[in-house]
Amino acid sequence: MQIDLHTLYCLIVGTVLVAGATMLWERQAQPRRARELGIWAGAFLAFAAGLVMAINRTALPGVLGSALANLLIVSGYLMILHGVALLDGRARLRLPLAVLAGLALLWITVGVRAPGMLWNYLGSLPIALACGLTAWRLLQSRTARSLRARQVAVAVAGGHALFYLVRGVATPALVAIFGEGLLPVFGKVTMYEGVLYSVAMPMGLIALVREEAQAQAVAASRTDHLTGLQNRHGFFEDGERLLAERPAALLAFDLDHFKAINDRHGHAAGDVVLRLFADTARRAAGPDALVARLGGEEFAALLPGLDVAAARQVGEGVARRFAEAALDRAGPGIPATVSIGLAAARTESRDLPTLLSAADRALYRAKAAGRNRLEVAAAA
Repeated sequence: MQIDLHTLYCLIVGTVLVAGATMLWERQAQPRRARELGIWAGAFLAFAAGLVMAINRTALPGVLGSALANLLIVSGYLMILHGVALLDGRARLRLPLAVLAGLALLWITVGVRAPGMLWNYLGSLPIALACGLTAWRLLQSRTARSLRARQVAVAVAGGHALFYLVRGVATPALVAIFGEGLLPVFGKVTMYEGVLYSVAMPMGLIALVREEAQAQAVAASRTDHLTGLQNRHGFFEDGERLLAERPAALLAFDLDHFKAINDRHGHAAGDVVLRLFADTARRAAGPDALVARLGGEEFAALLPGLDVAAARQVGEGVARRFAEAALDRAGPGIPATVSIGLAAARTESRDLPTLLSAADRALYRAKAAGRNRLEVAAAA
């Protein structure tokens, strides 16, 4: 059984309407990406309006029906591009508006004389351009870089761009050879491909948004919200991985007399001291270190590749900078110091809980010896 072109048009109209409705539904569940999902919903509704206009284009005089249908459909692709660009923040509308203005000008100047050629040739190129730019923006996106769903969205947008580029180049040449009887065939192939796009592209975009939200939830579950450091859960997950790769040293920190700081100056001042220490430790430990708040006033820093001597320098640097910064930035009358325990893992012993226990024992010795000092544990 053959499906006529009108039936295919109706099928794809229904498909893009469902896609638009799905975007609007997803918008309620993803408030952080409500703007992008709203734009994408508008894009699929623009597709539906353009396709309905294409079905009824003969009802309008001259080339007006084809022109409006084409402009609406291209607008939908440009809206998808704009929504993708917004994933990384603000995006300019200059290019989409320029494409639409140029396309409208072409219809006014050329479309009157050669509407068929324009629809089958020039009309394909803006779609190929918009989809190609969409794939490129996804590849360049900082937000989507680590998301697996990006590969799906890039493949769909890039494949759609390639299809319309080939369609735009091949149609005039083949029609010139075999005649305009090929146009209905090209129309059906275009509709079949359009149905696939209208199913796959919204799936890819929604998967992108959902995967991003899931990644943010996982990151939040591993992050201490007061200091921005990793929490105990994140520290043990990433720390085990780092220790499996190479030996490391571990510094265990405990802020001295922190309860007295809270009692005397208030919890707001205590929070300032905690954030100050976190910033100081993060900078002093360096970009390769894993610094975490384990709970309360307890912190830890895993230093991959460092021996005891190098780790000791890092720990003493943290203590010195923190004591200076506390008097300078945390407020007058808040002397704050830290006690530190240091343990280093041997090549044959890379168990993080064991290493942390050794560092904790050294930390207790530092506390017992008068605080504001660093003690070294035996090799773990």
